[in-house]
Amino acid sequence: MGGSSIASANQANSLQPSTEGCFHCTLPIPAQEQITKSLAGDTRHFCCNGCASVAEAIFNAGLDGFYQRRLEGDVLAPPPELPSELAFYDLDEIQQDFVDSLEDERQVHLLVEGIHCAACVWLIENSLKREKGVLDAKVNLTGKRLHLYWDNSKISLSKMIQRLGLLGYSAVPYDPETAEGHLKQANRQLLYRMAVAGFAMMNLLWISIALYTGADKGEFRTMFHWIGFCLATPTLIYSGYPFYKGAWQGVKSRTLSMDFPIALGATITYLYSVYVTVTGTDVGEVYFDTVVNFLFVILVGRFLEAISKRQAVASTQRLLDLQPRVASVINDGEEKIVSIRSIVVGDKVLVKPGERIPVDGIILEGASSVDESMLTGESEPVKRFSGQAVCAGTINGNGALQIEVTGLLKNSALGRIIHLVEEAQASKAPIQCVADRIVPWFVAATLGLATATFTVWLSVGIEQALMAATAVLIITCPCAFGLATPMSIAVASGLGAKNGILIRNGEVLERFSSISHFVFDKTGTLTEGQISVSGIYTEDTSWAAGNDELSNSLKSMMARMAIVERHSEHPIAMAIGRFAEQFELDTASLKVEAFEAKPGYGVQALVNGEQVLIGTPNWMRMNQIESSGALKDFSAEVDVLGQGSIRCAIGGREVALIAVEDRIRDAAAGLIAELKKAGMKVTLLSGDRKSTAESIAARLGGMEVIAEVLPEDKDAVIAELQAGGNKVVMVGDGVNDAPALVRADVGIALGSGTDVSIASADIVLMSSELENIQMASKLSRRTLRTIRQNIAISIGYNIIMVPLAMMAFVTPLVAAITMPLSSLAVIGNATRISKIFRNKK
Repeated sequence: MGGSSIASANQANSLQPSTEGCFHCTLPIPAQEQITKSLAGDTRHFCCNGCASVAEAIFNAGLDGFYQRRLEGDVLAPPPELPSELAFYDLDEIQQDFVDSLEDERQVHLLVEGIHCAACVWLIENSLKREKGVLDAKVNLTGKRLHLYWDNSKISLSKMIQRLGLLGYSAVPYDPETAEGHLKQANRQLLYRMAVAGFAMMNLLWISIALYTGADKGEFRTMFHWIGFCLATPTLIYSGYPFYKGAWQGVKSRTLSMDFPIALGATITYLYSVYVTVTGTDVGEVYFDTVVNFLFVILVGRFLEAISKRQAVASTQRLLDLQPRVASVINDGEEKIVSIRSIVVGDKVLVKPGERIPVDGIILEGASSVDESMLTGESEPVKRFSGQAVCAGTINGNGALQIEVTGLLKNSALGRIIHLVEEAQASKAPIQCVADRIVPWFVAATLGLATATFTVWLSVGIEQALMAATAVLIITCPCAFGLATPMSIAVASGLGAKNGILIRNGEVLERFSSISHFVFDKTGTLTEGQISVSGIYTEDTSWAAGNDELSNSLKSMMARMAIVERHSEHPIAMAIGRFAEQFELDTASLKVEAFEAKPGYGVQALVNGEQVLIGTPNWMRMNQIESSGALKDFSAEVDVLGQGSIRCAIGGREVALIAVEDRIRDAAAGLIAELKKAGMKVTLLSGDRKSTAESIAARLGGMEVIAEVLPEDKDAVIAELQAGGNKVVMVGDGVNDAPALVRADVGIALGSGTDVSIASADIVLMSSELENIQMASKLSRRTLRTIRQNIAISIGYNIIMVPLAMMAFVTPLVAAITMPLSSLAVIGNATRISKIFRNKK
């Protein structure tokens, strides 16, 4: 280091808080853990090797000015861990998802963990700019993002991320232009249009008040007209653009959509108002406020519709996120990380413990438990051995696996589920509400009536004819039609969310009223989705779930089991651990030695020198433990109940049978009884053995059972039921339920389910209370009735007011005043939906 660096170091030394704090992060140094390094001739003290390495890298790069720029009292976090497998970020197949181009000069946004203050910004920017090949680096302190511009032929992305790691920052690529991001941008534009219309509406309100209270006859009439013109013109152009675009597309395709009457009414009303403003005539009035008012109201409905579209894309994206983007391929004994897109069927892939399996394949070497809950919805990991199949998107347990690839991307089980979701979304025809069916005829009738009115009154005078025709167009504006459905759905959605029922798709409210068949997934839906101890059986005593008392002998035995199972991560081991916590079992005096686990069989250990074995009957036989006749009888009883069981042997003798189950939810039996009482068909759909599923169904009061269903087949089961003439509700919570939820006439997901199933459903029970299924049904019926009432209100309004307008009894001014009345009536009627929750118990 040169003299200037030493001087800088001496200055930095003066800013060091004390020898009790780490020189880099300033956190206290734990006793006996102080790390000492000599930097630029001065001794520095650190709390860990990570801080010491970062400080050394900063000094070696000549960036020790960082410590001068850091504010006194700032506390930095110790350096975070670098992302694993940095090399795959250099693959073009991976980079194409988040860089702007694959040319030599590239740009990327990185999310950076560890940015704390302006000194961090200075350090990152100056450190990277010194690297050969880095063209520019800019840090956003608020968003903790780094915008990097570099020459890929001179420096790799992984090297720059590694450089950030040496400085104490962890960075990963961030893609701001995902499909969901594009939808957010589109929704933001719609929100801006709505905001502009709202702003203009509020300002035009004051002008309208002035004109309606006498200013239209005074000296300020022309001034107010021109102010209204200046406000309405840019609003019509900007906020009305989506309607003009939709109307023009409809004209080109020779169809009359809802956009056409909106655009027509806005245009005619605006042009007439411009005519009155420019000519200065005393006969007519201006209606710039009317133009802006109904633009704002219709835009509100469009914005609600846009939000639901964004959610639909997000659900498919979450499914895609389960598919890993890279995999470790073994070729000629060497491991290489490659993009998932470059793998072919027949390749050998290594999956390390804890990693998500990237492909469908057959296990060549190794054994492990695989968590398939995200794919199957079943809570217990499945043991997988050599020769057995595994699926992409599932999570490997604690064993390493070598897999021969049999399916990739769209050809994998996960890919097929994604395809089924997309196919089901496409095949589900959008609801054609009464308003939409009326609109084409309504538009044609409006045009015909306005033309006839103009023709009849033309003999009286052009202005009178124009006023009468304009009054017809204003008074028949389809605003109430546009509000009839979205306003009712908005009220229902808000009330539902407040009461634990999230409506994701307004169309479901019509379909739910005609439902005849309920299909329930078992695990996590009718059951709690978590294994628990349901019974303990010995030759002398027993215990059942719900009993708060536990004998001393059982406490002693369960304490030994708990201390052994503490060394295992199996779901049953965790259930025994929770049992021990519930009964506050004393394990402090117990010492475990020689712990051994055999996947698929059980565990064993020495507890205070005495052998304890826990596992399957086969595990007992393998260890020469003689089986107990009494426990065999208990095992048969447990099997009849659809529960699982394990055995426990202590001191070479089988002493207990532990029953475990995924408990049925408290409200499940009552719900099934209510649905059957209402005349609904009820079906239990499960991937479990038929005997287990039938046992659960019997305990719930009896229902049809469809068991041993493969993940991708649940969708087909729903389709088959629909083909039989049933209107089907599907209730589930797992990823494999997603296609079935979308395929069903109504999909209901529990709030405790996966993000994918929740996002794919029409209704989500946020609190997972099954009673809310009945409440959702009542809400849908009431909402549909309200929608029909609102449409009737709108039609009735037009039946009364249009003839009056045609007879010139209603001027455009009166039409502008009465036109919102139908909308107000629709809004008021929609608020009455809240009555169904007032008597909720």
